[in-house]
Amino acid sequence: MLAMPKEAHYPAPSQSQQRLAVQLADMIPGAVTIRVSLADPRRQWPHPYTVALNANGEQLPLSRATIKVAARWVLRTWPEADWTRPHALDLTTGQLNVGTRAAVRGR
Repeated sequence: MLAMPKEAHYPAPSQSQQRLAVQLADMIPGAVTIRVSLADPRRQWPHPYTVALNANGEQLPLSRATIKVAARWVLRTWPEADWTRPHALDLTTGQLNVGTRAAVRGR
């Protein structure tokens, strides 16, 4: 797996990546952004983890299954990403960004 530079910008999302964003938005009502990483706070080893944010930047509650499934889908859709660092997926555009900062609408 190739590491991306610190200020990596991913190309425009493909149709399949945009479709995934739509599916995740349907699966997590109210979410506009999800943060995906391998740093589950309840685990000592790398483990897929997702945090969903609404338009106000507030964290939405997710079941353990949703946390794991959403993270795995994103990890598999962007295999070239450097997953040693967290990423934010904008569910309105399908754009993946490096880091935990997410584009929050309505502020």
